[in-house]
Amino acid sequence: MHKYRVLGKKGEGTFSEVLKCQHIKDGTYYACKKMKQTYDSLEQVNNLREIQAMRRLSPHENILELIEVIFDKKTGTLALLCELMDMNIYELIRGRRHYLAETKVKSYMYQLLKSLDHMHRNGIFHRDVKPENILVKDDLLKLADFGSCRSVYSKQPYTEYISTRWYRAPECLLTDGYYTYKMDLWSVGCVFFEVLSLHPLFPGANEVDQIAKIHDIMGTPDASILNKLRNKTRGMNFNFPPKKGTGIQKLLPHASQESIELIFQLCTYDPDERISAKQALKHPYFKDVRDADKRKHQHAAVKKAEEESGKMSPNSVDEVNAKTNNNNNIISTKEVDVTYQPQQRRRRKPRRFQEPDKTYHTTSLLPKVAQSSQITASNVSSFPTMSSFPSSTFPKLHTGPSMLPSIANSHYNKHHQHSKKTTTFQQPTKTIYGHYQLPSIHKGKGTQF
Repeated sequence: MHKYRVLGKKGEGTFSEVLKCQHIKDGTYYACKKMKQTYDSLEQVNNLREIQAMRRLSPHENILELIEVIFDKKTGTLALLCELMDMNIYELIRGRRHYLAETKVKSYMYQLLKSLDHMHRNGIFHRDVKPENILVKDDLLKLADFGSCRSVYSKQPYTEYISTRWYRAPECLLTDGYYTYKMDLWSVGCVFFEVLSLHPLFPGANEVDQIAKIHDIMGTPDASILNKLRNKTRGMNFNFPPKKGTGIQKLLPHASQESIELIFQLCTYDPDERISAKQALKHPYFKDVRDADKRKHQHAAVKKAEEESGKMSPNSVDEVNAKTNNNNNIISTKEVDVTYQPQQRRRRKPRRFQEPDKTYHTTSLLPKVAQSSQITASNVSSFPTMSSFPSSTFPKLHTGPSMLPSIANSHYNKHHQHSKKTTTFQQPTKTIYGHYQLPSIHKGKGTQF
């Protein structure tokens, strides 16, 4: 606890007290549930049902999140650090003079049923659903206090004196611990009525009075239900005189007919006939909340997909809203399969004529000329001359002037187009190396190129 500063006490129960804490470094507020019991080892702490259940059920938007488990080996003290909520349902309705808006009540009950449906799907039932264990923050509801939870698959009988008396199901009151996860739904029906009416449904002073309060409103159960409960008890013979209850509708004149019908299905005597959390979420009473929740999750899914793909634009929110409102508020997304193919190599066209393997001396201005194997390195020039060609290449004399300058010249004069003078050619002479030398060309007055 050295990382946190205790600011005050939020509440106290039989087995623990709740403190408001603040992180010293970042200033974040938390709720600290400090246990009154001490523990011997960390293994004993990890085996606690509450810690195991919270770790198993997280993360869920309607389940209180466990942030950290703080265990002091020296003193044996244990503290559970959780997120901080504003208040519980009991604090919300206590002392109110006006009813809560039914839209808010509907939203709260829908979230409560979602949390229980998540628990029951994971094989856990709460066993202590009551207004004090249901926390709210603005429009968000979260179920808390999992100290009494139990596995759905554990062996019966369970503890008899479980749950708070006002919210205890008849099978818990009349049997020797033979009850199922359906007891949570009876408690939800009692909480539902209390949030609508601002007063408890069955406020019994003791167990006998509790049963009498249930009979006053719901009437006595049928003989078949009593026989089923009688088979699960020892040494208890209960014969209730037939009584017709006042009903729930007279106690909630301002509530809708659908809400009264749902409370009646939740508070059914026979647990086998009692509605489940999954079935209750599909009740017509929650139609508008269910549609809004569906749009919310679709919007979040599209936004998350766009953020992951890195294509979030300033107009993405408007585009998502437009998609959500189309097609009866149903968004269909298609996955695009991208196939990567290797780049094909460009094939070169085959040469039209096969050329012999020869070496070439060329420039960018003159065509390629094959080099004779008899020419030595000293006679090779960057520009080919007539001496570079073998005798078989030019068996006859040239009939026109050569357009190439002499190798010995570093420059040449410009041609004069207007002067027309005869040019005489001489026979090429053979050098000592066996090659032909191009003779000098004389024009007019003997100008040498």
